[in-house]
Amino acid sequence: MSPAVFSHGDLRLYLLSLLAEAPQHGYGIIQALTDRTGGTYTPSAGTIYPRLAKLEEEGLVSKTVDGRTTIYSITDAGRAELASREADLAGIEEGLADSVRLIANEVRQSVQEAMRSLRADLATAAHEEKKSAKGRSRDEGMSDERASSRENLHRADAAITAFRAQVRTDLRTHVARGGSLPTSVVSELENAMDAAARGVIQALSHLSS
Repeated sequence: MSPAVFSHGDLRLYLLSLLAEAPQHGYGIIQALTDRTGGTYTPSAGTIYPRLAKLEEEGLVSKTVDGRTTIYSITDAGRAELASREADLAGIEEGLADSVRLIANEVRQSVQEAMRSLRADLATAAHEEKKSAKGRSRDEGMSDERASSRENLHRADAAITAFRAQVRTDLRTHVARGGSLPTSVVSELENAMDAAARGVIQALSHLSS
């Protein structure tokens, strides 16, 4: 099974496994599939409901209507079907786990690359500030200002390192717990870090002008 893509017949079996955990309405099933695949696969209602109808037709699933909500439950026949295909289900679960690990690795790489870029930008800015400071070295009190700049640079570096470690830990924990990590969230993270880097460089450029 390719990451977050169910092979023929796999989605049918996985729907039974979800309903074996607890009865669900259609939206709950869609959300569960999104969460289990790390946000890389969000099926449409047009994909899920016809399969649920087919499972009901086969006697593997039943449904009850509560107001405007339809709740689907697995039947005894559905549980028997699930039990007879334990090996197939294990293969599907393994494929999903591989998908989540792949997503986590890609996110870690994106964060690491963004942080390396941010640190490089800060180092460049610090170097430019150092050059500018040398040009003003004859001014009174310049040595104290340079010492303060070096101290602040160390503080900035420590803050970046701590931020990187915290984000990495949070992301890994979230994905390991089966949480959803859509591409849009990663893009927002990258954009936020790019914006922070630009803000730092702009602030430093104003100080040097």
